[in-house]
Amino acid sequence: MKPKHCMRKLLLSLSLAAGIFAAPAYAQVSFQINLAPPPPQYEVVPMIAPGYAWAPGYWGWSGERHVWVRGRTIVQREGYRWAPDRWDERDRTYYRTAGHWESDRGYKPAKFKKEKNHGGRGRGNKHRD
Repeated sequence: MKPKHCMRKLLLSLSLAAGIFAAPAYAQVSFQINLAPPPPQYEVVPMIAPGYAWAPGYWGWSGERHVWVRGRTIVQREGYRWAPDRWDERDRTYYRTAGHWESDRGYKPAKFKKEKNHGGRGRGNKHRD
């Protein structure tokens, strides 16, 4: 084999190996369009179970028009708050920012008082024999 071909194969192998071990990239999809999204639709927010948060609906882009994406419950991240999807206008062009978790600087974990054990009897209840 010629040295030039060996060097080319070595460089190709190294670049492929580097791609395999590279840190995973976070996909950030950015749309820019000249058509403003409609006003948000009204959604009834359901009862949310503890440990979950509500991600409100938003207008997505289908490639040719705006489409409504319904709100959903998502697993809560302690110490974070959900920043909803939004469209921003800059120079008569609209850019969509996907919803994401943001650090909540004012976050303080909830503290619960432990109830005293009353021997299986509730307060005000008398034990019957």
